[in-house]
Amino acid sequence: MTDTTAEHLDLNDPLAHFRERFLMPQFEGRDAIYLTGNSLGLQPKTARQYINEELEDWATLGVEGHLHARHPWLPYHEFVTEPLARLVGAAPIEVVAMNSLTTNLHLLMTSFYRPSGKRKKIVIEKGAFPSDQYAVASQIAWHMGISPASPDALDHLIELSPRDGVSILRTDDIIETIEKNADEIALILLGGVNYYTGQAFDIRPITAAGHRAGAIVGLDLAHAAGNLKLTLHDDDVDFAAWCSYKYLNAGPGGIAGIFVHERHAHSFEIPRFAGWWGHDKAIRFQMGPNFVPLAGAEGWQLSNPPIFQLAALRASLEIFDEAGMPALRDRSVRLTTYMKQLLDEIDTDRIEIITPDDPEQRGCQLSIRVKNADRSLFNTISERGVIADWREPDVIRIAPVPLYNSFTDISRFARILRAALII
Repeated sequence: MTDTTAEHLDLNDPLAHFRERFLMPQFEGRDAIYLTGNSLGLQPKTARQYINEELEDWATLGVEGHLHARHPWLPYHEFVTEPLARLVGAAPIEVVAMNSLTTNLHLLMTSFYRPSGKRKKIVIEKGAFPSDQYAVASQIAWHMGISPASPDALDHLIELSPRDGVSILRTDDIIETIEKNADEIALILLGGVNYYTGQAFDIRPITAAGHRAGAIVGLDLAHAAGNLKLTLHDDDVDFAAWCSYKYLNAGPGGIAGIFVHERHAHSFEIPRFAGWWGHDKAIRFQMGPNFVPLAGAEGWQLSNPPIFQLAALRASLEIFDEAGMPALRDRSVRLTTYMKQLLDEIDTDRIEIITPDDPEQRGCQLSIRVKNADRSLFNTISERGVIADWREPDVIRIAPVPLYNSFTDISRFARILRAALII
């Protein structure tokens, strides 16, 4: 594969123009090779305008901006509800933008992890993102009245591990583990895409197996929202949470989101931590003493949301709506397939791709394992204008994001990596 091939692919790509909607970091007078949208997405050019509009309305209107801003602040979170619902395959009543990811996971587990009798265990990936592992361990400890450091906490955890000699989990092994422990499982909490390997999980059959076992099924979609074509409602997932600073391009610390399946929308008996923004809007400002939750995901809100963060998210979601997730997903497959072809052409035993070959089992990330955990390779490509990331102990994560990365980016990266490998 050559740069000429990449340029041809870019010229004939109907989505290539979306790159112009984002601000690209620079390196030595040209666009850097930015391949880390799985860690922090790029800034939409309209984000500054949208945030500045809110700053201007705050300056000129003060508190009246809640009702009279160009985009009134009181219902501002509702401006992103339908785009978020389309993005994750949900009904509007099932989603809301709020808080941060781990906070939302705790709020949702407070409601949906209800250990009782023999059914107390949580199923999670052994290689889940550490924040998920910490959250799950602390939820177990809290419910059981034990110390998070107690070995007893591990007795209530079922960790999914790949078979010996491989890096990814097989769907049938996950289902077998669920069936084997069916009468002990209270909750299954999986990532939509594993942050380290880049493996995308087959959500529907895993969810169905969890429900047959009598368990609640939740997802951490940090690496899936805006990356995969999700169908949460039809997949019958009970709840999910995601951040927005990765593929959703809402900026560092951007507001997160949740999904709660519509069948739970009016289950007001479900225990939850309450706050006034989850209270019935019709009577919220009567300031009554008793909490009356809103139907659906909105009923899990605690506080009024950060408007500047919502403005940035709105800027990005407008672009997603214009491009459409099916088209973006198709482009993602073409980008990663092209990247894998170029990497496979490099004759070396220093690296291997641990992300699944099958595009249906991955998003736009390829994880490159480096022999002997040699970080010098990562340092070398960084010095040459590649913005990627290193994850301990031995992986370089590369994510060609379909909204703004190009085939030329991938070709340039492959040439730099090949040169670094022969040093």
